[in-house]
Amino acid sequence: MATSLFRISRALCTTNSVARRAIATKIDGKQIAKDLTDGIRPVSDAIFEKHGRRPGLAVVLVGDRPDSATYVNMKKKMANSIGFNSVERVLPEDVSQADLLECVQKLNEDDGIDGILVQLPLPDHMDQQEILLAISPDKDVDGFHPYNMGALVRSGEELRQQGKPFDVRSTGNAPCTPLGCIELIDQAGYPLEGSHVVVLGRSNIVGLPVAMMALHRNATVTCCHSRTKDLPDVVRSADILIAALGQPEFVKGDWIKPGACVIDV
Repeated sequence: MATSLFRISRALCTTNSVARRAIATKIDGKQIAKDLTDGIRPVSDAIFEKHGRRPGLAVVLVGDRPDSATYVNMKKKMANSIGFNSVERVLPEDVSQADLLECVQKLNEDDGIDGILVQLPLPDHMDQQEILLAISPDKDVDGFHPYNMGALVRSGEELRQQGKPFDVRSTGNAPCTPLGCIELIDQAGYPLEGSHVVVLGRSNIVGLPVAMMALHRNATVTCCHSRTKDLPDVVRSADILIAALGQPEFVKGDWIKPGACVIDV
């Protein structure tokens, strides 16, 4: 439960909303975030009363990139506001990979830590894949471990066989930003089932997992990328558009059909 709360709270920090065409209704992400975080604090307090400790979130920062430091501070502030025990490990830019792996392993073995985040990107001399593999899957808040990515892919069919609806909060550790996208769409009242969802981007961080989540929710999904032909026409067919290309203002206004829901990551 604690790790699920980490993923929800972080997703709220990392995902932005844009406009709904026709009436152009803006999704109020800040209010949605407040409503959800207001509900997390009582759960955190209940965990403390029952177990004598609060959920523990560890964030590992390598180097002194200003953007990464800002992001880590945002996570720390959010964790404290919802009653988590926030732990920070700051390592120098030239730290060896062996020392970073040792840091991660100590956090894996720490019973007071329920979730681990290694802030990306890592310095060039690091093997990012090896570092992410070192995080225990059940403490992998980002959901980047192959076990958790595989669990996300398999979960839809498994739940259909059981006659259960897909719920990204209860299926492994889902990547945070895609989780935030789905949460915003749900909170805005757009039905995923039966909708045509167009995803711009195919990264492991956002594009692929959010496409899989929407597919598990019975949407029809088109995942676009730099080789997609007639991209504006494909986007115009979207009931729900999730733009995760990392290029500001890439999508033009006349690409979006009236009434579509747009999530800008």
